[in-house]
Amino acid sequence: MSSIILYCQVLCIKVVEIILVTIKPRTILFNCSIQKIIHNSNLFYCYHLQRVDLPSQWRKINCPVMLTSGNSSSHPVSFILLGIPGLENSQFWVAFPFCAMYVVAVVGNITVLFIIQTDPTLHEPMYLFLAMLAITDLVLSTSTQPKMLAVLWFHAREIEHHACLIQMFFIHAFSSGESGVLMTMALDRYVAICMPLRYSSILTPTVVGKLGAVVMVRGLLWVSPFCFLVARMPFCPKKIIPQSYCEHMAVLKLVCADTRGNRVYGLFVALSVVGFDLMVISVSYVMILRTVLGLPSREARLKALGTCASHICVILAFYIPGLFTFFAHRFGRHVPRVLHVMLANLYLLVPPMLNPIIYGVRTKQIRDRVIHGCCGKDF
Repeated sequence: MSSIILYCQVLCIKVVEIILVTIKPRTILFNCSIQKIIHNSNLFYCYHLQRVDLPSQWRKINCPVMLTSGNSSSHPVSFILLGIPGLENSQFWVAFPFCAMYVVAVVGNITVLFIIQTDPTLHEPMYLFLAMLAITDLVLSTSTQPKMLAVLWFHAREIEHHACLIQMFFIHAFSSGESGVLMTMALDRYVAICMPLRYSSILTPTVVGKLGAVVMVRGLLWVSPFCFLVARMPFCPKKIIPQSYCEHMAVLKLVCADTRGNRVYGLFVALSVVGFDLMVISVSYVMILRTVLGLPSREARLKALGTCASHICVILAFYIPGLFTFFAHRFGRHVPRVLHVMLANLYLLVPPMLNPIIYGVRTKQIRDRVIHGCCGKDF
């Protein structure tokens, strides 16, 4: 009889909780210690998953009770980042080249932004797109590297649940933004080489600003839904992420629910964004190649192709490790974890480091300004 009473109490509490959540949709999510109820060798776990605005006479109903064997919880307080699994004994030393690359990325991109902002002659479409690329690189690298270095150097592996989701949002939103900026830079090269007389009339500052806004808004709108979906899902007690930062698929593997919808949407976003951008880039360069091959002199052809070399190098540095990381998460079951994690780290660090170096070396205006600022000489 006592067992029936206990089960009825649990059922009533659950029904009341559902009614209250339905009536008062605004809830405050937080975590507290797990309470255990043991009756006749039956173990129940009581998780304090939500706080609902309750009437004063119902304040005792402060935790929804779940009939479970303890294999799931709603929202953990934090996750644990392992850093680089397989290199635990070397992580301290591996962090030094990562730190050096991060410093180069920050200094290089800030320098590019400063030069473009202070030199009115560089307020042209190509350099405005380059400034957008520098901003995106700064956000991408800064959203992951400080925490990664803390994990590798100081073993500060814990990351708060909401901080992890915010980091995941910034990584994917600005990765999409960088892909879009590279696409707009390909369009810029196409107009400059194939329509040189109409270049300034087609790519006005207003058009450049609208293109930059569109690619950034696209990233924010495409990425927001699967971040919200992950935030609403229940997580398993295992809260270990075998990486150095919170990536969508790595976090999704900790969910104790059906994640097929989230996986399909994430795949759709990645393929639609990268697929569309790569298609536009490919078409642009096919048209550029046709125009260049039609030029009369060899010098003209080399000069035209030389203006595209920097952009091609940046595209390869961004897409090759990015696509490898994307497909390894979903299909690379036999890829060594160390290789996967290292490439995932380099994917968010190498392009931000290389982009200002590539454009600084190959772009005469930027190179001359840097030399003049460092040495006080004009070349």
